[in-house]
Amino acid sequence: MQDVTDWAFWKLMRDYGGADIYFTEYFRVYETSRLERYILKSITENPTGRPVVAQMIGNDIPALVRTARELQNHPIAAVDLNLGCPAPIVYRKCAGGGLLRDPARVDRILGALREAVQIPFTVKTRIGFDSADVFDELLPIFAKHSIDLLTVHGRTVAEMYRSEVHYDFIARAAQAMSCPVIANGNVDSAETARRVLETTGARGLMVGRGAIRNPWIFQQIRQQTSGGTAFTPSGREVLDYVRALYFGTWPAEIDERVQVQKMKKYMNFLGAGVGAAFLHEIRRVTTEEEFFRVCSAHLDHGEPMALAVGI
Repeated sequence: MQDVTDWAFWKLMRDYGGADIYFTEYFRVYETSRLERYILKSITENPTGRPVVAQMIGNDIPALVRTARELQNHPIAAVDLNLGCPAPIVYRKCAGGGLLRDPARVDRILGALREAVQIPFTVKTRIGFDSADVFDELLPIFAKHSIDLLTVHGRTVAEMYRSEVHYDFIARAAQAMSCPVIANGNVDSAETARRVLETTGARGLMVGRGAIRNPWIFQQIRQQTSGGTAFTPSGREVLDYVRALYFGTWPAEIDERVQVQKMKKYMNFLGAGVGAAFLHEIRRVTTEEEFFRVCSAHLDHGEPMALAVGI
């Protein structure tokens, strides 16, 4: 997730069990683009000990090919093309999820990248731009270019994160594709993970917002799938996580108030599992002292917190 799941966040996730594989923030690709150093750091100084997939976003074929070749000079497990970002600033430029309006262009891009990428080549997609009717046109295009992994977020771009996830489309992809399909969207607990895997037939799960709110989610999923009982943190353990997140993601060169504003990005996700009153208060703080006063008021207790809300 852009500007959120960066190198510092990855490092913190490692301490909570972490994912099996990590996808970088997306490299913005255009005619004169260069690999962003702060994203490249997640590859060259990978703090996780796990494989890394380099994610690209863009629509300029020569630039995408050039960037894919550059990325293969670094220690990555795969190159990924983002066809799913729903941010208006992205799709209005016909990148990310915006490309789903033009399957023929997707076809050309995938053809060029499949030829240029000599390691596994993967794609993340949504099920359409403003309608899922295009999904049946997209799946044969993905299959035609022999991609090695397909991640499907079960919403259209227009639905953003507001609607229910259409897991039946992920199931259709899992049946149609010869490569593994990964399910994405609203995986916010070990129980949801179990249900999504069972109903879709997907080979794995991609977790984004759920991991920001609940860094234990990867550990919980492993515990449940192995027949154990999933760990549930207490309020104080969540508070300890917030402290680790605050200080672990604070670059030395930025002011306290800037870091407090940055933390509000994280708290928008975590707060959905805490409550509306917490979110209302945390969005109004401006100093470190105020920030931790609000966090302590809502989290300094020993009661278990599931942190699952399905966003």
